[in-house]
Amino acid sequence: MQNWTRIDSAVQSGYPNLMEENFLNGQPPVYSVSDLNAYIRALLESNENLMDIWVSGEISNLSTPSSGHMYFTLKDSQASIRCVAWRENARRLKDFMRDGLAVEAHGYVSVYEQGGQYQLYMDTARPAGEGRLYQEFLHLKAELEAEGLFDEARKRPIPRFPSVIGVVTSPTGAAFQDMLNTLRSRYPPAKVVLAPAAVQGEAAPGQIIGALDLLNQQVKPDVIIIGRGGGSLEDLWAFNDEAVVRAIADSEVPVISGVGHETDFTLTDFAADVRAPTPTGAAVAAAPDIVDLAAELRGWEMHLAQVAIDTITEKRSRLEEDASRLEYLSPVWRIRQNIQRMDEIESRIKLALRGRLRAENSRLNAMKNTLLALDPAGILKRGYALIIDEDGKLVSAAGQVQLGQLVDIRLKDGTLGSEVRRISLDEKGD
Repeated sequence: MQNWTRIDSAVQSGYPNLMEENFLNGQPPVYSVSDLNAYIRALLESNENLMDIWVSGEISNLSTPSSGHMYFTLKDSQASIRCVAWRENARRLKDFMRDGLAVEAHGYVSVYEQGGQYQLYMDTARPAGEGRLYQEFLHLKAELEAEGLFDEARKRPIPRFPSVIGVVTSPTGAAFQDMLNTLRSRYPPAKVVLAPAAVQGEAAPGQIIGALDLLNQQVKPDVIIIGRGGGSLEDLWAFNDEAVVRAIADSEVPVISGVGHETDFTLTDFAADVRAPTPTGAAVAAAPDIVDLAAELRGWEMHLAQVAIDTITEKRSRLEEDASRLEYLSPVWRIRQNIQRMDEIESRIKLALRGRLRAENSRLNAMKNTLLALDPAGILKRGYALIIDEDGKLVSAAGQVQLGQLVDIRLKDGTLGSEVRRISLDEKGD
């Protein structure tokens, strides 16, 4: 750990004489392999040139294990270097990379410390020799873009139902057969006119321009497809030719570009009214699918039927509303309304009378119960008695009678004649 600290310090301070520094203690230094590899890695990664570098060579021993990373050797006639592309970069490049391919690889140089190997950690690659072409591509693109040649405002819509479709491509290429088969299966009513042209090589630009001119001046199709199959940047270079790009932009007929694979881009793509990812995709963009059209027609048929049903329903509803209005204005309707009103009044009167009767009955029953509660006979029935003196007056206190006085005791079922033999006054009595 102490040696690593010295190594790191030495790298950060501009690479002084590490051996001389370590000899100061009078003994030669001894480094672990890890320290040495770490020091070399620090040296490499501190060099800005090695952190952003292009290296050309031929791919060999390409390996893509299940981890998703990519390992290969980049070599020329005299030397080789191990290379690594991490999974996220390898995924983009897996269809492009293959053994024997000459490439220009970009990345940074560092050390695989466990194996003691310095390696190129690649993040992108291109076929060898494309660097110059790509720069030319970017330069011309910038010029034409500044002229407004690629402006979206210049783009024209593609007719939905083309009667005639022009095709500019090689008659012997697989791309033409793919486009033709696609157009025939998708939209048989369209007539396909081929204007043959070379799509690669020195003669290709002139022939492409001539084919475009032929279609515009003589055939006058509804749309033109220009395209070819995939290839390297050099193979597709005819579609980056300035004259070809200007001819496409000047075409009186809308143009669909279908050049190369989905990842390929040419200046033709930017000048065309529509860019398709492949020639087959261009054929799809040029014509509708008859199966989809049949489904759309069925949809419209169902829609029209529903519209008719909705219209009839709406008209019937309006007629019913008008009939209701006429009935409302009719004397018969008013008489019926008045009859119903009278029936409602009669019902309310009957309900009011019933309520009044119930209330009167309730009041009478309450009065009856009150009278019954006050009736002396009712009290006698509960076991009480009334005492009446000789004068017929009610005796309510013991002090109202005298010894030997005769009184009547009235019970619930009769009267008893009695004589007062004893008078006992309560303590609270008078």
